[in-house]
Amino acid sequence: MVATDGSRARDPYRRTHTDTRETIMIDTVIVGAGQAGLAMSHCLTAQGRDHVVLERAAVADSWRSRRWDSFTLLSPNRLARLPDWRYSGPDPGGFMTGEEVARYLEDYAHSFSAPVRVGVDVRRLYRVAGGWRLETSAGRLRAGNVVVATGEMTRPRIPDVVAPVPSLHTADYRNPAALPAGPVLVVGAGPSGQQIALELVRAGREVHLAVGRHKAMPRRYRGRDAYDWMERLGMLDRTVDTLPHPPGRTPHAVLTGGTRDLDVPRLVAEGVQAHGRLLGFDGAVPVFADDLAESVAAADRNADRFRAAVDAHLGLPTAPAAPRAVPAGTPAAPAVTVWATGFSRDHDWIEAPVFDTDGRVVHHRGVTPAAGLYLLGLRWQWRRSSSFLDGVGRDAEHLAEVIEARSSASLLAA
Repeated sequence: MVATDGSRARDPYRRTHTDTRETIMIDTVIVGAGQAGLAMSHCLTAQGRDHVVLERAAVADSWRSRRWDSFTLLSPNRLARLPDWRYSGPDPGGFMTGEEVARYLEDYAHSFSAPVRVGVDVRRLYRVAGGWRLETSAGRLRAGNVVVATGEMTRPRIPDVVAPVPSLHTADYRNPAALPAGPVLVVGAGPSGQQIALELVRAGREVHLAVGRHKAMPRRYRGRDAYDWMERLGMLDRTVDTLPHPPGRTPHAVLTGGTRDLDVPRLVAEGVQAHGRLLGFDGAVPVFADDLAESVAAADRNADRFRAAVDAHLGLPTAPAAPRAVPAGTPAAPAVTVWATGFSRDHDWIEAPVFDTDGRVVHHRGVTPAAGLYLLGLRWQWRRSSSFLDGVGRDAEHLAEVIEARSSASLLAA
């Protein structure tokens, strides 16, 4: 692996590919060149299978274009593991920035000469005789298999609330200096919302945080990082079929790179004014639900369950942490609103009978009901870690086996 210090050759994947308008035949098309698409490409390369990876922007683009300047991974660098590719830099216990992750993935693509074609936007996907047709900005392709590896961070999700001031999603936030002067309202208390709120208040801004559902998590416990415990206790390998309910849009546990906890009480201690869920605006002043204490208590219960699981593993006594009172702030008219409200999938370009009544693609371990159509890189696709740098590779290996078996069956039937 090339070190993540920026010293590398010119990236050939950054050029925009042009193509003729003729239909090109190929065995497998992968849509998306992030960690999921590249892991899939590596597995198909190992099989010797003809394939191409289509990417509308650049390799690992979202790690650069949809993260703020100070962003870091929530998991330690040592857990950046893909098929035949491991972090080998000088700081395995540290946390890569978005730029470093992008370079890590670019180096991965170079390591096996991934057949990536950048600047190609897939606009339609539909069934044709013998497979699938993809209509793209660079021409038409026909494929026997299509792996949709666009992941979760595709379409910014913004509530149906009209903010009377300028607003932006976290996908477009970069740093405090880029925001208009005046108070800032951050909507959402997940990892992104809390990290950005902390950065803003430390930059001297007046910050208001609308707190909804979220999960607290100790960064370190009993001398180890939270991810060390999750790995040791098998939490990262838990499969979706063991959950009592479908995962849906369950909130992420709130962490930040480093050794300190990040939670609403800490933010309040640093100067952030916390409020309940955002209900709307009365003129220019936001209106919040009276549920701040309830949301903080529910988040703390998640941290209590985590500590109890570790203590049970060690055979140690445990007790819930003492409840923490969090005073609600005084609402004020913001100068700008930052929506830290997550993302939704964008599968509108897929024209196939694979959607459920909620508009989500039905699949089992990434295999859809439509022969030859697969998904990769989704939250809880199979394991808790399915969308992580450390988990997507195993899902890619599974899909490669499924594609190989399907190809073998087709040959036998011919």
